Amino acid sequence: MTASREVHVVAYPRGELRGDDFAVVEVEVPEARDGEVLVRNEWTSIDAALRLRLRERAPAGYFAAFPLHAALDGIATTGVVVESRADGFAPGDWVAHAAGWREYAVVEAGREALGGVGTLRRIDVEAASPQAYLGVLGGSGLTAYAGLVHVAGLREGDVVWVSAAAGSVGLIVAQLAKLRGHRVVASAGSPDKIAYLRDELGLDAVFDYHGGPLPELLAEAAPEGIDVYFDNVGGDHLAAALAALRPWGRVAMCGAISEYGADAPVPGPDNLFLAVAKNLTLRGFRGSSYVDRRDEMESVLAPWLRDGKLAYPETVVAGLEHAPDALARLLRGDTFGKTVVRI
Repeated sequence: MTASREVHVVAYPRGELRGDDFAVVEVEVPEARDGEVLVRNEWTSIDAALRLRLRERAPAGYFAAFPLHAALDGIATTGVVVESRADGFAPGDWVAHAAGWREYAVVEAGREALGGVGTLRRIDVEAASPQAYLGVLGGSGLTAYAGLVHVAGLREGDVVWVSAAAGSVGLIVAQLAKLRGHRVVASAGSPDKIAYLRDELGLDAVFDYHGGPLPELLAEAAPEGIDVYFDNVGGDHLAAALAALRPWGRVAMCGAISEYGADAPVPGPDNLFLAVAKNLTLRGFRGSSYVDRRDEMESVLAPWLRDGKLAYPETVVAGLEHAPDALARLLRGDTFGKTVVRI
């Protein structure tokens, strides 16, 4: 048996996360059985979508809610195999899997997790850092790539608006569109994020959504309209996009962070008829539904990352016990880029 600390949910949060909604618990991890590996987790991903599972019932069709008094699974974790009783894995191998928010995990090889995106796999830490496989070469990269290329169907000449563009997915979407030669409009929620998007990434137009009425800010940034909206926010952002989209425009609906954890229903668009009038396509998707495109995604993003063409800043939090606070900061918009915890 191996002693391990893990983060448990002890109460479903109401509104903003609180420290006493979670507890760090010491447990005994059993030895790996046939077909399993014991992993010492080193890095775990912090993702806004976890908030959707911190409730009695997760949204219909989504992954199940986290049970109380049990460890969070997280979305992605990287670590080192300590013991293996599974073919294809050996002690010392770096792996990615979904059993995060804990120091040690016994993981069954080949068992599908999170639609396949969290299934145990080996990773090459010579090619990229372990935490890169939590973000740009992991779920964030897959979501960004699949959403822009396969859901929105990016076409030559498209003008693209990305909301939450300083987040883990938005950063990749904005750069992918820019590297493919498109005009990119990006929005975020603080001056430092706006400065980074403008000065470091060289995006064509950026704005802080706190700076005035959103439709006016978007119209100023994209006076001739947009063709693609990559939606990470929902609510008033989606309404503004519907007004700005040109005929036959497309919306890749990736997330709705404006709704996560809200105490009351968040007002939605009141202009949906524009989708009819302008022949728009609104399509929701989950990155995990495109796990069969992971190799394709890595073949595009990994060379750009290696050559320094693709920037991917991180907010690094040290210590498993600080993971709940890291999630709360992310949901408040107080983190930048990909948020990860060094366990």
